[in-house]
Formats: sequence, structure tokens, C-alpha cells
Amino acid sequence: MRRFRRVGGRLGGWAGWRSARHVAVAAGLVLSACQRDGRTPLVIYSPHGRDLLALAERTFEAQRPDIDVRWLDMGSQDVLDRIRSERANPQADVWFGGPAMLFQRAVADSLLTPFTPSWAEHVPARSRGPNDLYVAAYETPAVIAYNTAALAPEQAPQDWEEVLTPRWRGQVVIRDPLASGTMRAIFGMAVLRSLRQTGDTAAGFVWLRRLDGQTREYVLNPALLHQKLIRQEGLISLWDLPDILIESSKGQPLGFTLPTSGTPVIEDAIALVRGTPHPEAARAFIEWVGSVAGQLLAAREVYRLPARQDLPADSLPDWVREVRARLVVEPMEWDRLATDGNAWMAYWDRNVRGRGARR
Repeated sequence: MRRFRRVGGRLGGWAGWRSARHVAVAAGLVLSACQRDGRTPLVIYSPHGRDLLALAERTFEAQRPDIDVRWLDMGSQDVLDRIRSERANPQADVWFGGPAMLFQRAVADSLLTPFTPSWAEHVPARSRGPNDLYVAAYETPAVIAYNTAALAPEQAPQDWEEVLTPRWRGQVVIRDPLASGTMRAIFGMAVLRSLRQTGDTAAGFVWLRRLDGQTREYVLNPALLHQKLIRQEGLISLWDLPDILIESSKGQPLGFTLPTSGTPVIEDAIALVRGTPHPEAARAFIEWVGSVAGQLLAAREVYRLPARQDLPADSLPDWVREVRARLVVEPMEWDRLATDGNAWMAYWDRNVRGRGARR
């Protein structure tokens, strides 16, 4: 049996199966096959990408050989939309990864089940949803990414405003914001800054229009984003720290700067899907993700910043200590972003996307 994977910006299992309906049918066939081999299938919807998901699958299955982990990799907004569409007949057991603001919308739609893992007391209170309907497993800073073969570190933009200078016009490639929790957080930051400074959203959308004027392309998925940066089809991007560190560790010419004025740090959550077909297996997986061993493994192997605050500093890799020393956390109104973010993104899509160049 094959893992489901991202194909051409959508989900697919076998070549040629592209529609959401076909993927759902394929998932049902896979689960039936898994049940026949005696193991409990555990279906995970996640935006975390192949590196982390394959590592989690391999490691967790070694500890629990009675469970067969099946994961579907998609954008975090896509996860929410899919779980919502499956409300009457849930297919997923665990939602693994995405900004807390999207999990808050799932809470409002009664899509999650309360579960307090044993490690929840070791994450900040702000990182736990109401009644522990979700808990943050990682913290994911947004960064300015750049091609290190084309730019020295001091040449790359050091803050968000520098991305808008004439030098970078037509050199910015961005993940399509509508499907991406990371991009929604960055765009939300611009609007929230405007509200704090002026009491209105207008200045934030002016900033986003200027960014649109700098942007060469909005790409469908992270893999395409990485490829375009590597091929210098754009020299800079706005993206998340773990992806850039993973690609750099593979020898790709990608680096990052942490914006000096502050950056959103996404509380990257995990939750039990309401109506999960396999609740015991789902709870066991969530326990493993936040365990000391699970947190350190993710930090060391796939560059995830642990949400747990009790891990000894000397057990953490150097990059974690360096990032925490340099990181300036942007104050974010995540509740406001959860309630108003969809409307802001819809306005951006109708009135800003593709129009910055005509200013």
C-alpha cells in the first residue's frame, strides 16, 4: 500500500486519482486493507510535509506495531475544510499541525473532541484550546527566506518592510495564501499591525497590495515554492522556518532571516477529530508527539521548535537555542484572526491579488 502524497498541488494516492471524491474512495480502500492485516489504521491529516510525517510514522509504528499510520499531506486550511466536509462521516483520527487560529474555527464548528495529553501542562496556557480541544505541539516562526547562492546573508531583507523595496520587485515567490496557515498568519500580521496603529485595516491592505506588486508568482504548494527559490525563479519568499532548515540540511541553497521588528510565531497544534473511528490509537499518537522523546526527535531531525517549555536546554540542538535567542515575537491577536481572518483573505483575493503591479 502506498502513502497518500501531494500530487500536482492536490492530494493523490495512485496516479490519475485527482478529485476529492476519488481520494476519499482510495482512503476507504486503504483502510479496509489495513484492517484486514490486523492492525488499527490511524488516519492523520496534516500540513507538516513528508519529512516530519514519514519520521513520525516510522517511529510511532516501531513503538506501536499494532497501529498502521496513514497520513494525508495538505495545506492547513485544506485540512479544516476537509474535516468540516466529513463531519457526518469522519475519516480522519488526528489533525496534526496548523495555526491555532484554524483550530479555533474548528472548535466553533464542533469538529474536535477534548483530550488532555499528559504533556499539556508543560506548554504555555495560551497554547491550549478551550477544554483542551487542541494543544500546541510546536512553535513555528515565519521567516524571510532567500537563495544563498544568489545572496549573501547581509544582502537579504532583514525585515518585512525591506521586502517592499524596488530591488525585490518581481523577485518574490509566495505560497498561495488561501490554502496556507503560515501565509494567513503573515498576511494577518499586516492587517493587525494596521489596526493597532490606525484603528483601521486600510493601511494593512495597502501593505499587502505593495507586496502583491513585488510578487512574481503565488505557487500551489511548498515543494514548488522550494523549487522556484532553488532555481532562482525568485530570490526571496515569506515562509516558515522548519521548511527552510530542512531544505538547507539537504544541501539546497536556502537561508533565512528572522524579521527584526517581530514575526508571527504560530502555535502549531494537534487535536483529536470528533467522531474519530479509532480514538485509542489517536490519543496514543498525540501522547507520543508531545512526549520528551517525540519533541526532541522532531527538533533534531526535522527542525521543529518544541512547544514544551520543560525540555533541558542542553538536550536541545544548537539551532533551537540560536533561534530562541534571536527571535522577536510579534504580538498577535489570534482570536481576532480566527474570527475575521476569512473575511480579510476573501477581500485580499477579490481586491488585491494581481493588482499591485497596476498601482
